[in-house]
Amino acid sequence: MKKLWILAAALLLAAPMASAQSTTAAPAATATPVSASHRKAAEELLVLTGSEKNMTEMTTRMLDMQMEQRPEMKAVEPEMRSFMTKYMSWQSIKDDLVQLYAQEFTEKELKELNKFYQTPTGRKTIQKMPHLMQAGMEIGQKRVQEHLPELQKAIADKMQSQQPAKTE
Repeated sequence: MKKLWILAAALLLAAPMASAQSTTAAPAATATPVSASHRKAAEELLVLTGSEKNMTEMTTRMLDMQMEQRPEMKAVEPEMRSFMTKYMSWQSIKDDLVQLYAQEFTEKELKELNKFYQTPTGRKTIQKMPHLMQAGMEIGQKRVQEHLPELQKAIADKMQSQQPAKTE
């Protein structure tokens, strides 16, 4: 029963990531050509916002957390890191991200964002964003942990109600 609760909680926590992936995967599949200047503006935005550094740090942090939470995975850590480098490194995903940004923002909007990120407030936003994202995730994790018994009870109640009635 405890494993089922853990699985349900994991699914609950993974659902936002899955829905985020499904909404961002569609534009890449129906990629429309963009002009070289539009593409350049998207690339510039990714450079200005430190996307390569952030992606590398996020991937490293994510794998480190996995190793902390699941020490039994330590034996396959090199394979996991190799896999992530192969499929989630900046080099492997950059073109897709450029295309995504170019589809989501007009060239004019990208240039305005680039201009903003070159201002002191824009640079501060870039500097603070990783901390804000991490703190936001911690707030979310804390909130789930505080209310996990409620989720566990709801799951147990649902499972109990779906069990066939015992006949005597």
